Amino acid sequence: MEVGIQEAKRHFAHLLRRAITGEEVIITRWGVPAARLVRIEEKPAKERPMGMDRGKIWISEDFDAPLPDDLLKLFYGGKLPKIKRPKHK
Repeated sequence: MEVGIQEAKRHFAHLLRRAITGEEVIITRWGVPAARLVRIEEKPAKERPMGMDRGKIWISEDFDAPLPDDLLKLFYGGKLPKIKRPKHK
């Protein structure tokens, strides 16, 4: 299907629906093909098997340890917030 630019502007939603259903729409400028409106073919997700990066990364034993107070102060504008800690039973 070929349409001029002005017609494509007026009926873009309709042309887009046609392209989504698989039809190719050629948009012309002064009768010369200028663009093609087509559906994007979805690529299947690339499978990433479990363990594919085994041995390539390392996580420190203390990666989730509390940060030192001087570093925490930087996150809180220079002062540490007062945190109420739950009482242990």
